[in-house]
Amino acid sequence: MPQITRESLMSLEAYAKARPEFRTRVMAHKKNRTVQLGDNVTLIFEDELTIRYQIQEMLRIEKTFEEAGILDELEAYGPLVPDGSNWKATMMIEYPDEAERRAMLAKLKGIEERVWVQVADCARVYAIADEDLERENEEKTSSVHFLRFELAPEMVKAAKSGAAIAMGVDHALYLQEAVPPQSVRDSLASDLK
Repeated sequence: MPQITRESLMSLEAYAKARPEFRTRVMAHKKNRTVQLGDNVTLIFEDELTIRYQIQEMLRIEKTFEEAGILDELEAYGPLVPDGSNWKATMMIEYPDEAERRAMLAKLKGIEERVWVQVADCARVYAIADEDLERENEEKTSSVHFLRFELAPEMVKAAKSGAAIAMGVDHALYLQEAVPPQSVRDSLASDLK
């Protein structure tokens, strides 16, 4: 998979000019990388383009142009690019009502470890969650988690050859399953080598 380097990033000035077109392209791209698991959990599968956009946006928002700050952003977000044998996703737990969200985040502790993907009839692969830092505490889980699904070689081969992909959550208080549309399946298969 292509890696994002300091040299491959746009300067703040260049990004300001390119941003409207780049943002439109990334938002269209994300549609083929997003899976809704029920009403309250969304997985956005990251790749080089989505993470490049995230880094460029963080640099723009923080007005970062110094080398150390740019390298910090690369270090923080670079590991979210899949490396050919896995899928990496941002999981968002969304409840519009703040009181309900607070209550559900307390009840859904551990949900990040109960998210799975399945290729064809292979065994489910459960997420490895939040490798960068702990996002759950004694009271609640976070509304955002970073997940990695490490696939066995036979799963990679099956996904690349067009096998079905399913995913879901099997937390006791949140049971959901989905089969992503062909466009998402194809986009995820393109992450594998």
